[in-house]
Formats: sequence, C-alpha cells, structure tokens
Amino acid sequence: MVSGVDDMDKVKEGDILVTNMTVPELISAMVRAGGYITNIGGITCHAAVVAREYKKPCVVGTTYATSKLKDGIRVRIVSNPKTKTGEVYQIV
Repeated sequence: MVSGVDDMDKVKEGDILVTNMTVPELISAMVRAGGYITNIGGITCHAAVVAREYKKPCVVGTTYATSKLKDGIRVRIVSNPKTKTGEVYQIV
C-alpha cells in the first residue's frame, strides 16, 4: 500500500502497487511494480498511461482498493485492454 512518495520504497520488484492515485514522482516504484491498482482514475489517468507504456496490468477507478486491500495480501490483476476492463483477485 503506497500512500504517497514517502512509501514508494516499500514497493519491491514484481509487487502490485496499490494507491489512491499515481503521480509522476512514483515512477521508480511503478517501474519495479508488477502492476497497479488505484482508487481514482480512468483510461487516460497517469497509472493507465504508464501501464500501457510499460506493458503492465492495471485496474484504475476501483474506489475501494486502499480500504479493501492491505499490505501482504497476495492479489492477481487480470486486465483486458481491448474491453478496457479489469478485475482483482485475492490469492489464498
């Protein structure tokens, strides 16, 4: 869970970055991350643009990601760029 730039060192290689929204200052964490989940955003938001650029899965505009997902929970992102939809699954 990344609340802001001060938390970006928590993101390790392949982690899913979960945050309210991304900003350019988070780019180094985004490069390390295996994908992104945000509360806010649409197809033209920062997270979605960076995900397309780096070919990483992304689900934006969830509204609830930071309240439902906690550090240490294992999740899988399934995104479909053709339909512009995505789903987040908890791995148990």
